[in-house]
Amino acid sequence: MNSEFMEALASLERDKGISKDIILDAIESALISGYKRNFNTAQNVRVDINRETGVIKVLARKTVVEEVNDSRLEISLDEAKTISPHYELGDIVEIEVTPKDFGRIAAQTAKQVVTQRVREAERNVIYADYIDREEDIITGIVQRQDSRFIYVDLGRTEALLPVSEQMPNETYKQNDRIKAYITKVEKTTKGPQILISRTHPGLLKRLFELEVPEIYDGIVEIKSVAREAGDRSKISVHADDPNVDPVGACVGPKGARVQAVVNELNGEKIDIVRWSSDPVVYVANALSPAKVLSVIVNEEEKATQVVVPDNQLSLAIGKKGQNARLAAKLTGWKIDIKSESEARKLGLLDDNETETNDGDRQN
Repeated sequence: MNSEFMEALASLERDKGISKDIILDAIESALISGYKRNFNTAQNVRVDINRETGVIKVLARKTVVEEVNDSRLEISLDEAKTISPHYELGDIVEIEVTPKDFGRIAAQTAKQVVTQRVREAERNVIYADYIDREEDIITGIVQRQDSRFIYVDLGRTEALLPVSEQMPNETYKQNDRIKAYITKVEKTTKGPQILISRTHPGLLKRLFELEVPEIYDGIVEIKSVAREAGDRSKISVHADDPNVDPVGACVGPKGARVQAVVNELNGEKIDIVRWSSDPVVYVANALSPAKVLSVIVNEEEKATQVVVPDNQLSLAIGKKGQNARLAAKLTGWKIDIKSESEARKLGLLDDNETETNDGDRQN
């Protein structure tokens, strides 16, 4: 190695943030193994690389003893005194044993170490970039797929979209551009592994943040998300400012904002409902588009009995129970839905009770 090599290391330090001293320490360690392997020796040696010139020396380290039993590891006191009168028993003497053709081994070893360290540094940079983006949205290009994953190109690295995180109503073709939600970033021996999802509720939340400035700015808050990916979802929204309509902000002019999210999710239906701290109002809103006549709350069991008009029962329950299931998931309350006629037979509904969807609590 020479001064040009040292300048190259300095350039690497500037451009990629890889410490020159760390690389040189690694080269020195690798050269010790290379020396012992190529010259078939069991000597205790140290490799020293001059940090300015790049000159390499191999130094045999020997302990000063009275009687030498192994000349590879020991040196007599008398012989040590010929090198320096200051040596005493137990001291370590370093004697240069650099082979003439050691430069070839050094150059090859240095190349391998530098390549490895650069690769490690690049992996660490990518990991650092993406670990901070967990639970965030990314855009990538579909590259290929196998029985376990779809591999999505993010530019400097690849992300993995597992089969379990793929939308059931979507097919993915090579070069398709998709948005996905980063669920996990892990360090592995092959570099950072980035797992993404198209089905995670967080993807829906992040898409609304992109489309609705009021959410991004914190004026409107998404309180909860319930999602059956590829089919239907519900989100509840709230604004502290009474002059702000959180549902209208999410729907957008002529439905443009919510439609952009629907398009990104390949036609997934999305219900946007107003959040309320009052479980009666919140549960009634969550069952939208069905109209609700009454909500009876059991605080201890966190359960509700909901009464709907007879002609709204199937709408409130939804296809295969989907509407009720999503509403329960959204609110965190168990929901038992009964028709108006059944509720009157059971005495659950008074004659003067009206719909609760307008936000007024009914007892």
